[in-house]
Amino acid sequence: MDSNVSNLVELLQRRSRQQPQQQAYTFLQNGTEATEHLTYEELDQKAQTLAAHLQTVAKPGERALLIYSAGLEFVRAFFGCLYAGIVPVPIQPPRLHRSPDRLQAIAQDAQVTIVLTTESFLSKLTEKVSMGALKHINSMATDNLTSQSSFGSPPTILRDTLAFLQYTSGSTGTPKGVMVSHGNLLNNLNTIKQAFQLTPESVSVSWLPHYHDMGLIDGILEPLYTGFLGVLMPPTAFLQNPISWLAAISHYRATHSGGPNLGYELCINKITTEQQQGLDLSSWLSAYNGAEPIRPETLEKFAAKFQSCGFQSHYLYPCYGMAESTLMITGGNLEDEPTILAVEAEALAQNKVIKALSKGQNSSRIVGCGHSWLDSKVLIVNPETLTCCEDHEVGEIWVWSSSVAQGYWQQPEVTQATFKATVPGNSHHFLRTGDLGFLHKGELFVTGRLKDIIIIWGRNHYPQDIEYSVSQSHPALRPDSGAAFSIEVNGLEKLVITQEVERSYLRKLDIDEVLGAIREAVAADHDLQVYGVALLKTASIPKTSSGKIQRRTCREKFLNQTLDVVGQWQQTALSDTLTPMPDPTTTIATPETIENWLINKLALVLNIDPEEIDPEESFAHYGLDSSIALELTGELGIWLKCELEPTLFWEYPNIESLTAYLNAKSLNV
Repeated sequence: MDSNVSNLVELLQRRSRQQPQQQAYTFLQNGTEATEHLTYEELDQKAQTLAAHLQTVAKPGERALLIYSAGLEFVRAFFGCLYAGIVPVPIQPPRLHRSPDRLQAIAQDAQVTIVLTTESFLSKLTEKVSMGALKHINSMATDNLTSQSSFGSPPTILRDTLAFLQYTSGSTGTPKGVMVSHGNLLNNLNTIKQAFQLTPESVSVSWLPHYHDMGLIDGILEPLYTGFLGVLMPPTAFLQNPISWLAAISHYRATHSGGPNLGYELCINKITTEQQQGLDLSSWLSAYNGAEPIRPETLEKFAAKFQSCGFQSHYLYPCYGMAESTLMITGGNLEDEPTILAVEAEALAQNKVIKALSKGQNSSRIVGCGHSWLDSKVLIVNPETLTCCEDHEVGEIWVWSSSVAQGYWQQPEVTQATFKATVPGNSHHFLRTGDLGFLHKGELFVTGRLKDIIIIWGRNHYPQDIEYSVSQSHPALRPDSGAAFSIEVNGLEKLVITQEVERSYLRKLDIDEVLGAIREAVAADHDLQVYGVALLKTASIPKTSSGKIQRRTCREKFLNQTLDVVGQWQQTALSDTLTPMPDPTTTIATPETIENWLINKLALVLNIDPEEIDPEESFAHYGLDSSIALELTGELGIWLKCELEPTLFWEYPNIESLTAYLNAKSLNV
């Protein structure tokens, strides 16, 4: 598109004049059948019709709440607002059986003056919005409007004119509306076009939510910007039947499509060999994965599974972005294979980056998210000293570019802290992303969230790594549907896990078995003791509109006991006199005394009822970590008057085997 275009209205007008009958969008209602189409001319005319109505009830600059299910009516409403100079505020349609608190909070924060929706949804919405912030706000159904008068001309729209408000996640009491200008959008749309080498011959398929930045900007606005066909489907169609996404790519010969890591995981786990028959993914040039955490295992499994369908591993395109920077921040080169870097885990825990010499338990594999594009600049900054980190250090990711949004709506203090950061020797104002990462050979690697890091025994633990271990520990647990965080107990940081259960397991859930599997996985993979576990009802864990886990909200709900729990466990404080240290002069080491001591000592240090401990079960099952194991090894050495190896509890992994070894050891002393 011509660089002289200064706003999205002008962009649509040019498409309508130059390519009036070209199909802009196709909508697949059930994910497979095309039920609606829209040309550039039709979109332009529908948008102007709505704008004429809006100009009679709202003034330029006022905000409109857009409440739509997936479909092309949202696209028409969005551009109708832009034509009238009204600021659209897209939100997720409220579920009728859920509280409307978030909807009310956003409406109040944005000070909306009108609600736009469809006839069918308006009747359902009436009861929902009969109270609170929406009670006295006008509502308009946009799908049956007729031309009441010709639309004159849009108000003056400059590059820095506010285009829309993108509400990010947060508690219902403190929503944050990112102010995205027309200039922000045009710069980011150009970034996406250049990075993915998009042309008018490209085709995209998107199942991503239209009210979220990735679905709106890449799925809806990018096809218009570059001038190619955008195929849209409801997120529910994909989630219910993942093959529908890949079948649409195959049918429409799509070149550009993607989503969060979970989307690829669903395809790996749910699509059968029979469904793959006849699937042709050879047209798919950019399979972007743009939501954290991007897992190397997912990339590898997806490429391997669909290789027979024409998919090539270099189609996979890890990238990084966020609403505060409109959407995309970094991405790689289209022809390159994804970069997966193995680093030493211990060093990473200390915010140092040291390349691992070999794969194994002591290394962590991290997926690269490419480099910056156009005018964008990425820095890695020490969040405490606010100075730039060295290349081998982990720090907070800071970004400057023309895509960085104007700030948070009516939150000047938070805007100043987040969008106006500076470093010595640099005149730019940077966006503080709140994400941690490092640069390696110019490529960005994201390692976690600044405020989500769990620090126990002076070591940094990234929650997404713990969450992955938990999700893999038992088939009853849903992937990418858990949260790991820490709480303070008696002055110490303790690890808590909240994790959804697969719907098919709810009625037959063996809670003790699942809890044991979780404790064992966390102890084995991360050398951490779990303090508490809450198993949650399917689809109940707090998430953002894009599917990211809201860890802080989970923490608050855990502490307030407001999670939708189907099973839980938490350590209980037992008496410190439960099992005194044996007196070496009076206590004879026998199989019985050794076993009893191990049972009671394990119960004490792990806060577990002794009756729950099975001598044949592994120590890891109960969450024994190395710090406790070393403590017990020392006490046993004193009692038995012998030197014991630090690896004792790993070489003899349960009470039964360890008792036999220690008994033999004591007899030989």
